Amino acid sequence: MTPAADPRRASLALSLACAGTFLSFLDATVTNLAVPPIADTFDASLTTVSWVATAYVIPFAALLAPAGPLADAVGRARLFLIGVAAFTASSLLIAVAPNLPVLLGARAVQGLAAALLVPASLGLVLAEIPAERRRAAIGLWSAAGALAAAAGPALGGVVVDALDWRALFCLNLPVGVWVSIAGRKLLTGESRTGRAPDLAGSVLLALCVGAAVYGLTRGPERGWTSAHVLVAAGVTPLAAVAAVARSLRHPRPALRLDLFRSRPFAVASAVSVAYGAALFATMLLGVLFMTDAWKYSALEAGLAMSPAALATAVVGVGIGRLSLPLTPRTMVVAGSALVAASTAVLALLIDTEPRFWTLWLPAGAVMGVGVGLVTVGVSSAAALSAPPQQFAAATGMVMAARQVGGGLGIAATAVIIAEVPGSGAEPYAAVYGFTTAVNVAAALGALALRAKPQPQPQPPAQSESQLGSQSQPQRPSQSQPQSQSQSQPESAVGPSLGLAAVADGVPAVPRVLEGDQR
Repeated sequence: MTPAADPRRASLALSLACAGTFLSFLDATVTNLAVPPIADTFDASLTTVSWVATAYVIPFAALLAPAGPLADAVGRARLFLIGVAAFTASSLLIAVAPNLPVLLGARAVQGLAAALLVPASLGLVLAEIPAERRRAAIGLWSAAGALAAAAGPALGGVVVDALDWRALFCLNLPVGVWVSIAGRKLLTGESRTGRAPDLAGSVLLALCVGAAVYGLTRGPERGWTSAHVLVAAGVTPLAAVAAVARSLRHPRPALRLDLFRSRPFAVASAVSVAYGAALFATMLLGVLFMTDAWKYSALEAGLAMSPAALATAVVGVGIGRLSLPLTPRTMVVAGSALVAASTAVLALLIDTEPRFWTLWLPAGAVMGVGVGLVTVGVSSAAALSAPPQQFAAATGMVMAARQVGGGLGIAATAVIIAEVPGSGAEPYAAVYGFTTAVNVAAALGALALRAKPQPQPQPPAQSESQLGSQSQPQRPSQSQPQSQSQSQPESAVGPSLGLAAVADGVPAVPRVLEGDQR
């Protein structure tokens, strides 16, 4: 019996993959609740403490796409365990961080680790689970992420309110230690296929986004003509050009620029950047607004954020399970319009008087429905714009685009709050106005998507088994069941970061992996 056919090994792989996904999703949704108390602990400004979120997002975005082929090169179980170990160790370092620089450095390591473990966990499921059980296994893997993301705000609020923000990051430790120990059994008999991707290109991408975010967040404090801002403004385009140039000539690029020849993919990527900017800004803004303007406790803020997260999970998973006849364009346009409507209402009506039942709850429910629609629609539009061999690469690229937008959106939130005068709800209303405009732009951009995705031809002599790799003839790995469809990629990225990740790829991944282009 081969390792992949061992039912005990398959069950262990699925359990560990679900646990790893749960870790990354839980951390992504509880961290925003830690931002206000972290600012108090280290006496930091909002523009500085906003890096608690962006320090995670930037390496996550840069490494997300090449992590799939990297898993094939070094071994999926091996990379998964490396990611879990790094995630657990960085969580411990965050919990005991004596100052903000140490905390931010640990957050960057945590983002890098999440980018490794999320795609590797799905690759592990695909490699270890027999073909006839794979759809159900991916459903469980998806449900683990959705459960963590939906429960995260309330759980985070309870922990911060009852204990301390440092305790939030200790939640990861028991699960991380168990996965690291139990997962060693999966290293036996694991095969390795392919070669490592261009990690230097990923570093250049991270430098580009990091410089842009740094320039935005330093401007309000140091001045927009300061040396810090001007240097960042110069580094950003230089790093972008270098990343593109390297990706054009590298056989396994960090950026799959060939995918942009497809107009639907290019549109989906642009919409994903805009959508990510608005969504990540909204996620952070809700906690900041309620704890500052409404004087909510962390527990109250976490509970208040939960309905939107739950609505997103229900809609996202429901669309995937019910196979509703909704095209990607319909989902993205309708979802963006719903989110824009909810943020517009908040921009116009919020003030320092708490109105949870009459304002926040209905607006949050509408927003959650919209988020679920957009996330599934964008991921589906990207995947269905590519040939079956490139489904995984296309999905990974569009998710990375969302993280790039998220980093910029978080920075924009900090800048707007710092620059808009007023001590009440005015700065927060201004950010909601910004997110409304960005969501309207996303809805208008999504109109360029095809009403009905056109099936893409499958090149007869190519097989892309690696996320983000160039299409090359590949032999099936020994760990991959021979009954697997040729059009089914061996590596794929599932959910990404934050509230958007409740449905990000969760319903879309099983369908994409099976080549369903209905």
